[in-house]
Amino acid sequence: MRHTFRVALACLLTLSLHATVHAGDSEKRRTTSFKHDYTAAYTLQRVSVRASCFPTKLKAILAHIATETGRKPMVTSGHRPRSGTSQHSHCYAADIRVPGVSERKILAAAATAPGIGGIGRYCNGIVHVDIGPKRKWSHCH
Repeated sequence: MRHTFRVALACLLTLSLHATVHAGDSEKRRTTSFKHDYTAAYTLQRVSVRASCFPTKLKAILAHIATETGRKPMVTSGHRPRSGTSQHSHCYAADIRVPGVSERKILAAAATAPGIGGIGRYCNGIVHVDIGPKRKWSHCH
């Protein structure tokens, strides 16, 4: 009787360990199937800057700029719900600086980003990027 009990207990332990190993394998598969998380490719100037609603396409543009310039862009303005017809009102735009990188290099990196829409330039060194229609402008005369 003891021998039968020991064999049954050993079989039960083996099955539970086997199930745990397979559960661990499925966890690994599940976590590797996620898309890229681009949020580490940029920083926010202030806690109050709204960027949590950025679509993946805009995050990928910011990641591209980070790769091309070698530094993380700092988002100075993101979602502004009451900004009229601006791309900011839809959370499709970001105003950025890249500390230690020239405005010219930021603009060049933005221009080569896949999926880029609008690229704007302001006199204070801030660059606007969005995923709207293709266009360029400069508010600096």
